Amino acid sequence: MNFASRITRQPIAFDPDLGAEALEGLPDFGAEVNGLIHGVAGCSPYLKSLLSKEGEWIAAAMDNPEAAVTGEHNALRNCPPDQLPNALRQGKRRIALLAALADCGGVWALEQVTGALTDFADLSVHLALRATIGQEIKRKKLPGAVPEDAEHAGGMVALAMGKMGAGELNYSSDIDLICLFDESRFDRDDYHDARASFVRATRRMAAMLSDLTGDGYVFRTDLRLRPDPAVTPVCMAMAAAETYYESLGRTWERAAYIKARASAGDLGAGDAFLQTLRPFVWRKHLDFAAIQDAHDMRLRIREHKGLGGALELPGHNMKLGRGGIREIEFFTQTRQLIAGGRDTDLRVRGTVEGLKVLASKDWITPEVAEKLTDHYRFHRTVEHRVQMVNDAQTHALPKSPENMQRLALFLGRDQAELEAELRARLEEVHSLTEEFFAPDAADPAALQPAFDPSSISRWSSYPAFRSARAVEIFERIKPRLFAQLQRAAKPDEALAALDGFLAGLPAGVQLLSLFEANPQLIDLLVDIVGSSPSLATYLSRNSGVFDAVIGGSFFADWPGLAALKDDLAHRLAEDPDYEHKLDQARRWSKEWRFRIGVHHLRGLIDANEAAVHYAELAEATLAALWPEVVAQFAQKHGPAPGRGATVLGMGSLGAGRLNSTSDLDLIVVYDADGVDFSEGRKPLAARTYYAKLTQAMVTAVTAQMPQGRLYEIDMRLRPSGTQGPVATSLASFRDYQTHEAWTWEHLALSRARAVAGAREVADDVEQVRRDVLALPRERAKVLTDVAEMRSRIAAAKPPSGPWDAKIGPGRLQDVELLAQAGVLVSQQPARSVPEALAAAVEAALIAPEEKERLLMAYDLCWKVQMVSKLISDHALDPDAIGEGGRALLLQETSEPEVAPLQAKLFELCEAAGRVIDNVLIREGGQLLGSRHE
Repeated sequence: MNFASRITRQPIAFDPDLGAEALEGLPDFGAEVNGLIHGVAGCSPYLKSLLSKEGEWIAAAMDNPEAAVTGEHNALRNCPPDQLPNALRQGKRRIALLAALADCGGVWALEQVTGALTDFADLSVHLALRATIGQEIKRKKLPGAVPEDAEHAGGMVALAMGKMGAGELNYSSDIDLICLFDESRFDRDDYHDARASFVRATRRMAAMLSDLTGDGYVFRTDLRLRPDPAVTPVCMAMAAAETYYESLGRTWERAAYIKARASAGDLGAGDAFLQTLRPFVWRKHLDFAAIQDAHDMRLRIREHKGLGGALELPGHNMKLGRGGIREIEFFTQTRQLIAGGRDTDLRVRGTVEGLKVLASKDWITPEVAEKLTDHYRFHRTVEHRVQMVNDAQTHALPKSPENMQRLALFLGRDQAELEAELRARLEEVHSLTEEFFAPDAADPAALQPAFDPSSISRWSSYPAFRSARAVEIFERIKPRLFAQLQRAAKPDEALAALDGFLAGLPAGVQLLSLFEANPQLIDLLVDIVGSSPSLATYLSRNSGVFDAVIGGSFFADWPGLAALKDDLAHRLAEDPDYEHKLDQARRWSKEWRFRIGVHHLRGLIDANEAAVHYAELAEATLAALWPEVVAQFAQKHGPAPGRGATVLGMGSLGAGRLNSTSDLDLIVVYDADGVDFSEGRKPLAARTYYAKLTQAMVTAVTAQMPQGRLYEIDMRLRPSGTQGPVATSLASFRDYQTHEAWTWEHLALSRARAVAGAREVADDVEQVRRDVLALPRERAKVLTDVAEMRSRIAAAKPPSGPWDAKIGPGRLQDVELLAQAGVLVSQQPARSVPEALAAAVEAALIAPEEKERLLMAYDLCWKVQMVSKLISDHALDPDAIGEGGRALLLQETSEPEVAPLQAKLFELCEAAGRVIDNVLIREGGQLLGSRHE
């Protein structure tokens, strides 16, 4: 049967004009398919864009959609490796579009939709592995391998985890993979070479799938579910993984392996590995510990995500919220863990399949299984529509009535009826699943953070508690310590961080006595481990940092940029080993970053001071590390030809304001000064020399070493973006910026600042910057371009919620965009937002009172953003960050309560957004990208 004859439902266009526009470029499919396309395109800008790109292919697929999928898979299998990245992206567009149309039209059931997406993910991973392993074999880097071995990835397998493992991928799912290789295929002497080869291939596979190019991406790929990801390579030996799970595996990892499946590479080896893990996943007896573990995990998820409390539809998380998808999955998996050791029939991957078998085994009633299955399919369908709108990785229902109306129309429903059904279904799921774990009216004591007794009991074996006196002191301070721990946002993680701290102490009497004499240090300790995940992680691995706290220097005044540069340069000069230098730089930088965070957490510095400190730390790190990288590179290729190179900080680094998690936007500009080749053991052409030197610097900063990474680096702001060379000659830089650069590149140039490298080259680059910014421009053209950029930003990434300080009208990115436009219009070389807005006033682009409204919004957003990045690794939710986090947020913003702060944030940003709207209308003659319309 063809596509049209199988349509059973129709979405209704939210924007009929967009639907009509989509049909204009397509052939006439007949009333049913035309109506479907009109509705889909009128509800989803993302799917409309896919229709414009893949209309010819989708037209052919209408005759037999399943055959079209098969044909696309076959074409990709025969694709040459060098063309594969682009071909996979095209294939993803096609499969996503066809699956969306089949889903929205009821042509495919939910399982067929998620199955098609999963099958394409399996194929993509396999082909990417085949290509990257094939490259390793071709370069003779994989010992003993021949070209034919590439088809089975040379003995390597990618295990699909989570929804991919269960065949349940949604439209914007990450794919969670664990990559392993069969070490038994290699001689002992070849093991390290083989592992290095597999690690390289895995990284390239992930990049091939994840990298965002002009053709989009294939799948965001997450490799962090592997054992101990902070210290293990991205591809592990199977024997090492097996040893980890046997000795250290945790309940959540057991649950994760319920859905694990060999999906790409050597499937036989993968299946054999999963067979060896069965005793770990499936216990021989009824595993009652799993019930308590599951209950504790649920409480931690609720507390961590702030998803407890009464049900409110606007913004409700269909995955993690009350009555959501995760509740059904958790309900099913927990019962499987409890009894799956005894009953092999329970060892199934899919959620619907799991509910069915649980009912057949009398673990749940058929009525409960039927209801949860129906709710699960409905929830997933709603989740898909939410994600289809803009290809967004979100699970949250719309917050505005307008967007809820869009969702209702996308589902072909009346809005009021949909909202009533959503509420009823969510409440019933919550009712059906909650009683298995704990009812809402449970004893409050049972909802206290569940501290792991085994963790606490082993403290007596730590060196800090060897003496009776230390134990006695600890018993006296323990009530305050545990009271503080229970106030943390994530008490179990705070306890784990505290455990690492205590385990690392060589002795306890002195420190514990200090805590007893200075109880505020207990508050500091718990503030650190309970309020900020990044600081807590650092503390758990570097408990010795409290030596500085006790010694007093930890709270000394900020030394400044020059002192930081000198300090790190001196330390690096003392160590002759290059790898040790890199680790030293990491250790030093992380200690200072930790100190900044604690100072901010304790209110010793405010958000603006912290921003400057983070930026100066990054600049000092790069400035001290650059000459070390240059010297190391010169050992092989000779000194840098010509005058050398300078490293430009762009974006927030260029403006001298970073937050605790900022990556670094960099550009490298060099001046070979007429010298064609370097002079060394292996001379290089000047262009190649500086390109490779830049790559060496990027590696030095981003490589994962025992002390972790220094920073993530983004070089996409260089001339021509990812298509251009990683290092640019001064002459090319000047010519490009003067004659070829787009408006957005000149906007970015307004914040450029040299942070490392040759001073003379830096001075010349700064002159180029000033000359380019001083060029006369047509004001209306600049504002029109800015409006278009604003529109693209709005379409690409909507705000994560009401507390998103960066994205949204009148928020950080929006104000920065107008400020940079003010630089171009005024022809002044201002870098900071206040300076740029002042220049905009001088150029009569904005009025003084408009500048003040923009600065008020920008200042508050910056404070909220700085606190958010310090205390949480997720979107800010004041209900989920604990008392310490809320106190910092309110202290930073000088507000008495959270509700007035939220109202103020909304009010100031609304006002700033209107200013920007008015400027674009007044000066550019049009309004693009406004989210006030």
